[in-house]
Parts: sequence; C-alpha cells; structure tokens
Amino acid sequence: MVRRGTRERVSPLLVGRDEVIALARRRWESAIEGAGHLLLLAGEAGIGKTRVLRDFGESIGPSASMERTTSIERTTSMESATIIDAGVFPHDAEAAGAVVLSIADGLRRSGRKDVARALRDRLLAPDPGGDAARRRRLMAGDLADLILTTLSAAPTLLRIEDLHWADDLSLEVLERIAAQLPGHPTMIMATYRTDEISRGTHLGSWRARLLDRRAAEEVVLRRLSAEQIAQVVEAITGEVPSAEFVASLRRRSDGIPLHIEELLAVDSPTAIAGRVPEAVPDTVAEAVITRASAFEPAVREVLAASAVIGRSFDIDLLAAVVDSPADELDAAVRALVDGHLLTALDEPGTFGFRHALICDAVYSTVPPLRKRALHSAVAHAADEAEMSDAFISEHFERARDASGAYTHALAGAVTAVRVSAHREAAELFRRAQRMAPHGIADIDRAGLHRALAAELAAIDDNEGAAADLETAIALYRSLGDELAAAELVPDLMAARHLLGWPLEQRSRLALDALDAIAQIDPRETECVRSELFGALAAAHMLDRRLDDAIEYGRLSTELNDGTFSHIEQTVGSVLVFAGDPDGWARLERSILSSAAEGREAQAARGYRMIGSSASMLVEYARADRWIAEGLEYTARTERWNDHHYLASHLAHVRWAQGEWTEAEAIARRALADGRGITTRITALTVLGYVAVGRDDPLADERLRAALALAEPMDELQRVLPVLWGLAERRLRTDDPEAAVELCEQALARAEAVQDAAYLFPFVVTGTRAHLALRERDLAREWLERCARLITLRGIPGTLPALTHAAGLIALAEGRTGDARGLLEDAEREWTQWGRFWEGTVAAIDLAMCALRSRRPRDAARLVAEARERARAATALALIAQADGVGSGADLGPLSARESEVAELIASGMTNREIAEALVIAPKTVSAHVEHILAKLGAARRAEIAGWVARTRPGDAPR
Repeated sequence: MVRRGTRERVSPLLVGRDEVIALARRRWESAIEGAGHLLLLAGEAGIGKTRVLRDFGESIGPSASMERTTSIERTTSMESATIIDAGVFPHDAEAAGAVVLSIADGLRRSGRKDVARALRDRLLAPDPGGDAARRRRLMAGDLADLILTTLSAAPTLLRIEDLHWADDLSLEVLERIAAQLPGHPTMIMATYRTDEISRGTHLGSWRARLLDRRAAEEVVLRRLSAEQIAQVVEAITGEVPSAEFVASLRRRSDGIPLHIEELLAVDSPTAIAGRVPEAVPDTVAEAVITRASAFEPAVREVLAASAVIGRSFDIDLLAAVVDSPADELDAAVRALVDGHLLTALDEPGTFGFRHALICDAVYSTVPPLRKRALHSAVAHAADEAEMSDAFISEHFERARDASGAYTHALAGAVTAVRVSAHREAAELFRRAQRMAPHGIADIDRAGLHRALAAELAAIDDNEGAAADLETAIALYRSLGDELAAAELVPDLMAARHLLGWPLEQRSRLALDALDAIAQIDPRETECVRSELFGALAAAHMLDRRLDDAIEYGRLSTELNDGTFSHIEQTVGSVLVFAGDPDGWARLERSILSSAAEGREAQAARGYRMIGSSASMLVEYARADRWIAEGLEYTARTERWNDHHYLASHLAHVRWAQGEWTEAEAIARRALADGRGITTRITALTVLGYVAVGRDDPLADERLRAALALAEPMDELQRVLPVLWGLAERRLRTDDPEAAVELCEQALARAEAVQDAAYLFPFVVTGTRAHLALRERDLAREWLERCARLITLRGIPGTLPALTHAAGLIALAEGRTGDARGLLEDAEREWTQWGRFWEGTVAAIDLAMCALRSRRPRDAARLVAEARERARAATALALIAQADGVGSGADLGPLSARESEVAELIASGMTNREIAEALVIAPKTVSAHVEHILAKLGAARRAEIAGWVARTRPGDAPR
C-alpha cells in the first residue's frame, strides 16, 4: 500500500456503476427529446449515490461541483442543457417545502432570480385562513407548475440528494411534477437511503405510489463484489492488491464504497504494510457511537454483548450471555433493528450487525474488564451449546483463559486441516502456541511447530514455515531424536528453496541429516533416508542438474520400493527436461494417484511440476490442461503457494500464445498474491517480456527486479528466462554487443548442466545479435554451439530455433532460396507449437527474404499478416519491426540474382566465393558484377557495398 499522503482518499474511478450510468444516459437522451423522466437512486448510506449523481453530470457536460456548504446546491449551465442541484438535510423534514426552497436557490444561482423569488413568495406567503387542505393542494399545484415550466425552458437535469429527509409538501410537489414529466425535456435524479425508509412513512408511501403508476423508475445500488473492491484499491493506491487483502477489506467494509475508501485512508502501519487496519475510521466510529448513545442503558448493554459475540449471532447465545428477561431482550433487539444497527438474518432467530464496522465500533467502546467477562460468558455458553472449537477458542483467548483457548484451538485446527481450511488451521495452531501452558513438554511444543509449519507452507507463508520447522528440528535434536528432526529436513529444504536459498546450502541440510542418522539401525531409517535422497533429487532437478537428480532419485527409489509418488514426480520432471517423453506419463500418474488417495500436498506438487514443465518446454496445450486443473485443485484445497506459482506459469503460457493482455493481468495478480520467490520471479519475468514486446521502458525495471531475486538462487530455470528477456531488450534497443554478452552467459550456464530447455530462445536472439554486428562467422559458430545441446536433448518444441537461426544466416549471406525454405519451416513449426513471439518474427523475416528476392507482393502479404498478429497482442515492437520491412529496401534496377550478388559483395566475398555460394561459374559472377556497376553508375566494388548498405534495412531484422 501507499502512504495516505501520497494517494487519493476517494477512488478516482467509479467502480461497479457502469450499468447505472448507462441507464441514466439513455433516460437523459430520451428526456432531451421531450420524454422527461424521474430516476430514483436508492441504497444504504455510503453506497455511492452522490458519486453516481456527480459522475453522470460530468458525463453529459462540464463538471459540476457536488460539494455542499449549505442546503443550496451548485448549478452548472452547459451549452444546451442545465444541471440544477438540490439537497435535503436531517432537520429539513420539519420545514415545509425545504426541497422547493433548495430548488429555488439552485435556480437563482443559474441566473433565474425572478423564478426563484416567485417560488419563495408562493411558498412563504402569509396564511389567509380557510380550508387548509385546499390551500395546500393549490400551493403544491402552483409550485409544481412553476418549477416544471421553468425547468422545461431548455433540457435540464435536476439532481436532488437525500430525499429520506424530505418534508411532506416537497414530496407532494415532486409527485405532481413526476406525473407531467413525460411531456417535457427534463430529467430528475433523486437519491434516498433504503435503510431510512420504513412502511407507513411519507417517503415510503410516496415511493410506492410513483412506482406503482410508473411515474418513476428506481435503481438500487448494490455493494461491491470482491473484483470491484480490487479495482477500487488499485485505483486509489496504484497497486494490484492481493486476494487476501481484498477478502479482508470486503469483510471489514461489506463492499460499501465509503467504508472501503475510509479504511484505505487510515494512516496506520498495517495500512502501509498492505493489511487492512483494525482501527475503525473516525468518520464511521463517531456516527455509530452517536447513534448508539441514543438508546437506553439496557439496550446498550445488549448491543455491547452482541458486539462481543461477533458480526452475527444466535438469539439463544445472546440470551445465555445477557442476564435479562426474555421480553426485555426481545424489546432491546427490536429497538436495535429499528435503529438500523442490527438486522434479522435469513435463519430464524439469528441476527447480525448491518455493517462489520458497526460491530467493530461498538466493540471498541466496551470497557476492558467488561469485555473480558463477556468473552468468558460467550465461550462457556458456546461450549455448552457444542459450537465450533474455533469460535470457542477465540473467545477463551479474549477472556484470557489459556487452558480453554489452547484445548479448543488444537481441536479446531485438526478439524480445519481435515477439510483443507489451511488459513484457519494456521491461525488456530498459532493460537495454540500463544496459549500453550507453561509446562508443556518439548515434544508437544515441537509437534505444534511442525503442524503449524505445514499449514504455513500451504498458505504461502514460507518464511514462517521455515522458522517453525527450524524450531521443531532444534527441539527434536535437544531431545536426542535425530530421526524426527531428519524427517522435517525435506520440508525445510522446500521452504528454503522458496525463500531463495541456493542449491549448495539446501543440499547441505539433507547431507548433514543423513550423517546424523547414520548410526541408527538402517531398518528404522529407510523411509527417512529415502525422503532425504528424494529431496536432494528434487533440489538438483530444480537446478537442472539432471544426472545428479537421476542418481539421487535412484537412491531414493531403492529405499522406498517406488511407493513415494513425490519421488516419481521428481523423476518424471527430470525425464521431460532430458527429452524423454515418458516423463509426462509419470507425472500424470503421480498426480492422479496422489489425489485419489487424498495426499493433497503431493497432488498439488504434481500439478505444479507438470504445469511449470509444460510451460517452459513449449507444451502449451498440455500446460493449459494441467494448469487449469491444478489451479482448481489448489484453490479447493487451499494450497496457495502451489496455486500462485501455477498462476504465474499460466501467465507465461498466455504470453507465449500471444494473449498479452491476459498474461499481464494474471502475472500482476500472481505478483500481488504470491509470497514465494519463485512465483515472483516468474511473474516479473512475464511482465518484463510483455514490456519488451511493447517497447515499454518498464521492461528493464521488471527484468532487473526478477534477476535480483533469481541470482541468489543461482538456478538455471530462474536466471536464464530473465537473461533472455534482457538480451532481447538489448537487441531491440540497438545494443547487439550487450545482447551477445548476455547470450554467452546463458550458454555457459546451460553447458554446465547440459540444458536445452532454457537455452533455445537464445539461439535466435544470439544469431540475430551477431548478424547485427556483421559477424557472420560468429553467428554460424554460435548456432553450432547451441545446436549441440538442443539436438542432444531433442525436446520437440525447442528444435524450430535451429531452423530459424539457420534461415537468418542464409538470408544474411544472400542465399535467399535457402533462407526462404528454412524460414518457412521455422514459421510453420513455431506456429504449430503455439509460440507467438518467434512465429511472428519468423513471418517478418520471411517478408524480408521475399523483399530481397524481388517478390514484393509476397513481402506485403507477410508483413500484413505479421502486423495483424502483433496488433492482436499489442506487440508494438513487432509492429514496428514489420513496418520497417514494409517500408522496404529499394533494390532499384537490379534483378533478383544481381541483388543476391550485390549482397554478397557487400559482405566482403570475392567473385570465387560468390560463385561457390550461389553455385554458378566465376565468369557468370564477373558478368553480374559488370552489369551491377553499369546499372548503378559505379566504378568500384566498394561503391556497390555502399549502395547496399544505404538501401537495405539491415543484415537481418531485429
């Protein structure tokens, strides 16, 4: 979050009201044609009625201020319409015609002083006596006619706020106006609070009559959804909020825009840290306390007890806590419902606070000792009623009853784990830790830390998980139980991996644990040793040290007889990155068996591994299926670290497929929600890729941020994707030397572990960079070096890179026939594999080849196709690249063969070398050279080279 002083207090974006604004605009368009309309905006306090009035006014003309300093509203004239604002205040219901007076003031401010004076005079004229009812009817009719006649002189919008405070006479005047509106170019928009209307009131009857006669239309503004709340937060803070933050904000605000804005405006450490502040905003608290103070002491006591119980409660529980006769309790609850603090819920006998902030505000006023006593009463009554352990434990903790809180927290945590409610389980285990008896045994304390660590890992709190695991391991070792300590080391390695620990340090944890249990009977340690070897296999697999991973996997399997599915997952991932397709089947089997047997952590890991592997190995159809399934599974089981990581890879898949808007949205969401370093690296990398493709300067910032996280881990799969983004960025900002350097770094890392999966994008980028530096020999050498690894692994989706790079080299050497065939193959293969970036670039390269081969129509077609692909993805860099080819290199009077010869002359070839390259006789080359010199009016070969340099866009498009 951003500090209050640096952000808007009110959302600059009106969220969730598009349909209302669209409806109002339709009604306005009809009104200015003579079909006037009364549109009523209803909703609870803070729902945004005033904001809709203001924004709609701004949408149909110059902005009008809605800030009210008196009962008079500011009036704004437009070129062809007038907006008049009127408003009502709480005590205006006691003054007859208050709304009429406010309208008169608005007319006066618009320059129609005579009409304003006439309205005031008619309303405030001395009472002549006689039939009061008749005089009132005549007055209402006169006022309505005068107002309507005045408003109808030109298209006019009359906005009236807070009709729930309107007096009877004003409502009668408005009712008469509404009946005549359909024949006038006037629209009235009026607001009122739904929680201020009750049956039998003047406003309630007035509203019912108008709606029944279709003399008015009502729109009720609803609370904002979680998605809409996220939009408000982003509009105010400029940052995408996490789903956890939005959920918390929704609970506190109930989706009421005013409450959302007020909570975001609270300048507290929690707000700055990205957590919803616990404090109730002063603006809300003061209003609640003022309303509550109007009740009798007995009612206030019931209100306090209700707030201590919580947001909603059963009347029987309230009766058990409050020592009051049943009739008095019923009367108190009815009074609180009538006072709009409580509301009856759907289930009979249950009630809740109208807003969460009302509950919090009331709770804050309860004295500390009284609060503790009430919590104790709630806890014992809830225990007696056999309510949930989680609920009981919370009240025992607030009552400072450690024994009750500890016992029920443990029981509640076990229940939460069983139903995969990992956030709740983590909180309950934390409560159990806080409230644990002083004399608790170290073995039990270790078990608590162990259990909490498992839940923290599930909800993506990796730092907390690592800390609790270390504490548990230390406690077990202090008890001399090295085997129990060693059991936790694989989990600690996984947590440390997500915190960025490098391979060597994580491996040392397992190796030390193996040494520590070496003296124990091997029959007792088989399972633990298998797990430790499996953890080493996984750690080396993550760094793409495939041979070491296979060996550790073998050792693990020998000890467990192949029954541990997570080891099968590790082996499966090793195989797919080694180019063995059998790895996919292993991964799929392990997922299905783990899920069927209820081993959700292993199933989630399987989804994570198959989804991320398919994402990186250009298996996008496979990635789509398994990531979608994995996201559903991990959300259902609340395995949030795995969920967010899968989401970041879904963003990568969408980027690869050219769906960049979706990719960016998913990556930003993963970045907001995910705490794991691997999730953040992947999400930042995707955002960097999108920025590179859009020629956005943010590309460097995002990729550098990803690299800063990736480098300490020193894992190939984290570092190389970032380096490729940076290399492509350097190439596209005319720094091919830097691009070559980055590509060389990548190749050195890949060669160290014989990797091809993360090397393949560098093949084309490195080739292009060398050609941009006119280093054709180095380009061929680069391709050969990369090809050794790419062909060694033979991963199908990586192979088009070799064809593409060979086509670029052929094009640079003037062998346009060879280049055309190679580039056509590359473009087709990239497209078949769903790789948008390289496929589009290959199409642009083909267009360049066509241009140099004197096939302008083919070039134009290819450029148009490439531009359309790039436009769909908003890939501005590729659009510019295609346009560069489209503008073309004018090869003037030369024939296609002469153009090829000229290109080769410019590259520095002799006639004999040109003859060998084009497979023609040296004499034929000499004849071509003579023709070229004659056509260009040149005397020397150097002039041919200079002409080629001036007329072509470059050796190869970047």
